[in-house]
Amino acid sequence: MSSLHYGVTPKMKPVSAKRTAIVAALDVGTSKIACIVAKLKPQAPQEVLRRRTHGIEITGISHTSARGMKAGVVVDLAETEAAISHAIDLAERMAGVQFESVIVSVSAGRIASELFAASVDVGGPTVSEGDIARVLSAGSRHSVRDGRALLHSLPISYALDGVRGVRDPRDMLARNFGVDMHVMTTDIAAARNLMLAIERCHLNVEAMVASPYVAGLAVLADDEADLGSAVIDMGAGTTTLAVFSAGHCVHASGFAVGGLHVTMDIARGLNTRVTDAERIKTFYGSVLNGGSDERDMITVPPVSDDEREAPQFVSKASLVGIIKPRVEEILEMVRDRLADSPFASEPRARVVLTGGASQLNGLPELAARILGRPVRIGRPLGIAGLPDEAKGPAFAVAAGLLVYPQSAHLEHFEPRRTRQLMTGTGGYMNKVGQWLRESF
Repeated sequence: MSSLHYGVTPKMKPVSAKRTAIVAALDVGTSKIACIVAKLKPQAPQEVLRRRTHGIEITGISHTSARGMKAGVVVDLAETEAAISHAIDLAERMAGVQFESVIVSVSAGRIASELFAASVDVGGPTVSEGDIARVLSAGSRHSVRDGRALLHSLPISYALDGVRGVRDPRDMLARNFGVDMHVMTTDIAAARNLMLAIERCHLNVEAMVASPYVAGLAVLADDEADLGSAVIDMGAGTTTLAVFSAGHCVHASGFAVGGLHVTMDIARGLNTRVTDAERIKTFYGSVLNGGSDERDMITVPPVSDDEREAPQFVSKASLVGIIKPRVEEILEMVRDRLADSPFASEPRARVVLTGGASQLNGLPELAARILGRPVRIGRPLGIAGLPDEAKGPAFAVAAGLLVYPQSAHLEHFEPRRTRQLMTGTGGYMNKVGQWLRESF
C-alpha cells in the first residue's frame, strides 16, 4: 500500500490492443460484493461502442452479501475480508483460474473532482514531447492534497495560443501551450482500508477506479458520451454521479445516501425487520401511485418471532408514501450537484440511472420530473456471458471494471517500483507526460 501513503492509488498498465488478457474485477459495495473474471479479446471497432478495442467474455462470476461495510466504507475489517474472500473463491472456481490481482471500484469517501488549466511557453517553434511534460507538471500542485487519494487524472483537451479543443498537440505550431485536466479524488482513509481488506485476501490491487466513471464506461454508447450524459449510480449506501461530455468524463461527485436508507425508512414506518423491509421494497417498492394501490394490501411480518403475533397489512399506497420522500430527497441532492457541474450547460444531455436502488418501479419517471432531463435505466452493453441476474443496472459498476482496462491509456501509467508523491517536475504529473510521449 506504499502508493497510498503518497496520496496516489494504484493504476494499471493499459492492455495491448493486439493481445488477449484475463482480468478480474471486484465491486465491494455496502450490501453486495460482486467479482467477475473475464477474457478480453482484441476486436475490430464496433458501430455503437467504437472506443472498445476488446470484446469481453465472462468466464467466472459471483455475488455475495457484503459484510463489515457501511456507506461503502470498511467498518469491520475481519468481516469485510471474509466476505471478499468468499466472493473471490466462488469466481475463481467458476472460471477455473487463480488470479493474483483485481481492479477495484471506489464509491465511498466523498468522491469529488476538479477541472483546472495549466499553460507554458513553447520551447521551440512547435510543441514537443518536453512541452507536454512541462505543461502537465505545471498543474501538478492540483493533483494530490492532504487527506485525499487521487483516483484519476484525465487530460481532457489541449490549447494552442488560446484555441482550445486540441486532441493531439505534438508538432503543432504555437507560442503558448495549455492543458485542461479533470482530477478525481476520494478520502484516503476509505481507499486505504478497502485496499487493506483486499490485500489481506492475498491479492494485489491492480487499480482503484471511481464507481460512477466505470458505470458510464459500461452503460453509455459512444454517442451518448459524446453528446453529453450524466450517469447516476444509486447503490445501497452511496449515490455517485459522473458527467460525460465530448467523450470525456468531466465531473464526478457523490454522497452517502442510497437504497439502504429507503429500506430503513420502510422498516421504521412498518415496524418490521430490516430483512423483511428489503424484501417488501424489492417486490412491491414503487415511487408512483397506481389506481388500485389503496385496495392492494401487503403482508408485513412482525418484528418478533412470536407465532402468536399476527402480521399486519398495509396498502401499496402507504408503502409509496414511505418510499417516495426519501427517493425525492436523493434525486434533489443529485440535481443540486449536477447544477454545479458542466452538465448544467448541456440542456439536451440525458441522465442514465444505474445501481441496485435504481430498480424501483417508476423511478425513471420521477427522476425525469425532478431533474428536468430525459432519463433511462442503464444496463451493461457489449459483454458476452453475463447471466440473467447480472444483466441489470445493479451490475453496471462490476461490468464497467472489465471495460476500464481498455480506457486506462487515457490517463497515466506509473511503474509500480517508482510510484511516489509528485514533487516539482519529476513526480506524478511527469509520469503522465511520459505516458503521453510514449503513446502519441
